[in-house]
Amino acid sequence: MALTGPRPPQPAPESPPVPGDGGRAGVARAAVAVLLLTPPLRLAVVRHAVPAGSTSRAGCAACGAAVELRHPWPALGPTARCRRCRARTGPRPGSVELAAVGAVALLVLLGPPVAELAAVAWWLGWVVPLCFIDLAVHRLPDRLTWPAAAGVGLLLGLAALTGAGAGPWLRAVVGGAGLALFFAATTLLLGARGFGLGDAKLALGAGALLAWHGWPVLVAGLLLALGLSALVSLGLLAARRARWSSHLPFGPFLVLGTLGALLSAG
Repeated sequence: MALTGPRPPQPAPESPPVPGDGGRAGVARAAVAVLLLTPPLRLAVVRHAVPAGSTSRAGCAACGAAVELRHPWPALGPTARCRRCRARTGPRPGSVELAAVGAVALLVLLGPPVAELAAVAWWLGWVVPLCFIDLAVHRLPDRLTWPAAAGVGLLLGLAALTGAGAGPWLRAVVGGAGLALFFAATTLLLGARGFGLGDAKLALGAGALLAWHGWPVLVAGLLLALGLSALVSLGLLAARRARWSSHLPFGPFLVLGTLGALLSAG
């Protein structure tokens, strides 16, 4: 009979991962990111959602209490309430947070390349408050539209240098400038019935992002924006909440059309 030595110790079986742990951790990280991102976005709306020609707002419209990033809660938090008088400050509670969640989800859906994604993320960081400002006071301030467009151009240039090549970047520059000129021309030719110059400046970044993916994507984004605007206008007219002479802010529709076309292109 053959003699055998003692068996080597067997490693203990690994415990299976608990289903949903990774998903819950990802949701928690996303929630923290949104809470950290939204105070600057809300502050931009509070500062710049004022009539054209007015100075930027520095505090609560009701009591004048300072609204600043050093003490963001609750004025710049989801409740959007002044810490002194409890009046609402800026957009509706939860609205900016919901927009930020949508922006983060969009970036996840678009995915890499990283340099192109950085350009979209930069643009979203500026256009989210711009949409709320346009809805509130029908204007798109230069302090937000110019940095949005400049950052898109620079980041797309970086994407061109890191592998995409000069062709897409040149097309993006021409597309952004062309779309901006189109909107500016309607202002010059049609006056108040045309698009505003703020829309033209917003179109610089939007057109660049769209044209980066090709001329058909640029056309699709513009048509989608115009179509959404027309549908909402008809709905408001049917509900008797607007007249034919009413002016509907176009900035949010341009942003939605751009994002829809980018998603379809991706």
